[in-house]
Amino acid sequence: MKVYGAEICIDCRNYKAIQKARGFDAEYIDITESTTNLKEFLQMRDKEPIFAPVREHSGIGIPFFVREDGAKTFDMNEALSWIDQPPVRDEEILEHRNSCGINGCK
Repeated sequence: MKVYGAEICIDCRNYKAIQKARGFDAEYIDITESTTNLKEFLQMRDKEPIFAPVREHSGIGIPFFVREDGAKTFDMNEALSWIDQPPVRDEEILEHRNSCGINGCK
C-alpha cells in the first residue's frame, strides 16, 4: 500500500504514529518532500474521480491510500483493513483537532 501525505497534515501525522506503533509496512510518500512526489500526487488529484469532492471544496486530499491493485480511499480504517490491520482505536490518535464554538477554541 502507498500512503500520500504531508507532515503539515494532522491526519497524516496520526497515520504515521499508528504505523510506527503497530510496525506494519506501507510506503509513505511525503508530497512536500520533493517535486517528484508532489507531481505524482497532483497527477492523481487532478484526474481521479475520487478527488472530485475534494477539488470542489478546495481540499488537498491527504492522507490518500492506494492499494497494490489500484483501489483508492481516503478512509484510514478501510486502508488498514487492506493490510489485515484492525480499525484505529481512540487511544491511538495522538493529535486531536481543536473544536471551536461560540465560547472560543478548546
